Amino acid sequence: MIVQKYGGSSVADKKSVMNVAEIIAKTHKEGKKLVVILSAQGDSTDELLQKASELCENPSKREVDMLLATGEQQSVALMAIALTSMGLPAVSLNAQQIGISTSSEHGNARIMNICGQRIHKELAEGKIVLVTGFQGTNDCGDVTTLGRGGSDATAVAVAAALGAELCEIYTDVDGVYTADPRIVKNARKLDQIGNDEMLEMATMGAKVLHNRSVEIAGLHDVNMCVRSSITKTEGTRIVKSDDCETNSGEIEKRSVVSAVGDLDVCVVTVRETKNDEGSLYRLFSMLARNKINVDVITQFRNSTFSEITFTVSEKDEKDTLKVLNENKSRLEILTIKTDNSMAKVSVVGSGMASNHGVAATMFEAIHECGGEIFLITTSEIKISVLVNAGDYEKIINAVHEKFELDK
Repeated sequence: MIVQKYGGSSVADKKSVMNVAEIIAKTHKEGKKLVVILSAQGDSTDELLQKASELCENPSKREVDMLLATGEQQSVALMAIALTSMGLPAVSLNAQQIGISTSSEHGNARIMNICGQRIHKELAEGKIVLVTGFQGTNDCGDVTTLGRGGSDATAVAVAAALGAELCEIYTDVDGVYTADPRIVKNARKLDQIGNDEMLEMATMGAKVLHNRSVEIAGLHDVNMCVRSSITKTEGTRIVKSDDCETNSGEIEKRSVVSAVGDLDVCVVTVRETKNDEGSLYRLFSMLARNKINVDVITQFRNSTFSEITFTVSEKDEKDTLKVLNENKSRLEILTIKTDNSMAKVSVVGSGMASNHGVAATMFEAIHECGGEIFLITTSEIKISVLVNAGDYEKIINAVHEKFELDK
């Protein structure tokens, strides 16, 4: 059994739909049981959001989910029509029909369970099963959507629930690269990458896979492969980190395997008169209750105030400011400042743990190209820095070259 997922650009128009139908047909004719997860066509999700905003500045999240879910339903129905016109048995199913149960948060729900009984029944009848990505239903039976990258998460979760041998993520790139090839011309496609490294890359801004899908794959031992729906080249396999082999001719793992950048950064600085250990808990628990993810965190304290700086995604800036302003008196906040002029650059590699000097090499590359570092955060397999967004491209190219990731 194989699960395949196709993104919106892969099914954007008639030509794209028929191209994907040919790939599906080829896999089916090889004797594989096949479940296909589809995103909404092209920019249709953005177009639906625009229609909603034209009617109301702040529409109900429940109704927005009802609206957005129609995009994926169009995709699976059209693909089923295309496949049946080719003489292939196919059936389109939405999330409710296959029993995808989620939490209740509209717009950012998490998958709780997948029944799978209906999928097994259709597969037993020899059909290609086409499933809507990005959505599920909560305990009330209401439609929910899974947020950015939700179709990837759907695909991996379905693969885990069914015990599929492989989950193939088809997109408009032909694999995972050492950097974004649109920005770094010498970026090199990786044959394989460890799950831990891929999770860090996805979290730090690599757009090829969403971090939720990589996390699910790691938890449930799902084999993944990122491939192009356009070219016929081999993609990149995402494997258990312990099973990740070195490149041909190398004895040990590289200290760094990729340089990742992210321009979706909003830096928030909060100055409080409170200066006790509980101030951090109070601030970040409020943000957590409002489903706001925080990344880089630093704190400065003296005898009279505490200044906390952290980053959120730009889409969460408005909600972050709302939470902070509503709790200004409780937190004894003096000032709140936001800055959207920063970008995040990260290097990722499981070999960092056994190789010294990675941070020094990264900082040297940034210094030599005239960049400036504002904040730093690290983990065992990642170093991230905040830099001026205007210097982002030259810095990530300099870092990529310094670590010789093109070789």
